[in-house]
Amino acid sequence: MLVSCIQLPGNCSESQRYEVLIQYLQEAAQAKSQVIVLPELFLNPYFCIVEDQACFDLAITAEHPLIKQIIEWSGKSGAVVVVPYYEKRASGIYHNSALVTDGYGGIAGHYRKMHIPDDPGFYEKYYFIPGDQGFKSISTRYGNIGVLICWDQWFPEAARLTALAGCDLLVYPTAIGWDSTEASGPELESLKAQHLDAWITIQRSHAIANNVYVASCNRIGTEGHLEFWGNSFICAPGGKVLASAHETYQGLVSAHCPLNEISKQRHVWPFLRDRRIDAYQGLLEYHKNP
Repeated sequence: MLVSCIQLPGNCSESQRYEVLIQYLQEAAQAKSQVIVLPELFLNPYFCIVEDQACFDLAITAEHPLIKQIIEWSGKSGAVVVVPYYEKRASGIYHNSALVTDGYGGIAGHYRKMHIPDDPGFYEKYYFIPGDQGFKSISTRYGNIGVLICWDQWFPEAARLTALAGCDLLVYPTAIGWDSTEASGPELESLKAQHLDAWITIQRSHAIANNVYVASCNRIGTEGHLEFWGNSFICAPGGKVLASAHETYQGLVSAHCPLNEISKQRHVWPFLRDRRIDAYQGLLEYHKNP
């Protein structure tokens, strides 16, 4: 499976954003990419920086012309594309979602973000309700793909349940960055390095603990007071980073992901075999302070 993340800026007009996207989709197709991952909410600026009723009008359905064009492109190229978007489910009901094309001109599956943050600059609870489809593996012509979105990436339970559903590749469309108002000078640089390292580490740990490939695709650029940190990467089931990008790079991040490496890794590190499912009832409870 040749996997490509397309790291893109979000601080441009919709027409410019789509033109750049098509350019890199074509580049990925020429490189014979089989699975292509796009950043979270890539069709829009990251509007969750503020609470604004007008932003509800940005929500679309899978029947939107831009989404249909990508699905059609997928069918012509044969590539499977993970397409994040602001989903209008019904009047007043909106999700942070992603659909997976089937590479034949249709949709293989759909995921709605389960964990919704609410922090300064990330007011997502104002715009999205949590997903109601659970954690799943989506079967495609090249392998089984599990989709989780941004804030989902911090929760090991989400990665584990998606892996148990049968995914070979866990993808994280993402919009995450630094808050430029948090600090300044050396203190800010230290904080930025700490946050970035934690972000990469937690996702590599999901690859290791579940013996699956992980592809994380972030946006870049400055929007409001947020500086999106890029650093999209793809890693192997043992956690080795196969490909990565720096914080300002725009374009493809690609890696070959041989699926037979998953079973090899599970023979060496049989984490799934040795789980104590009889002893995990406490996961269904909130933490109890002593």
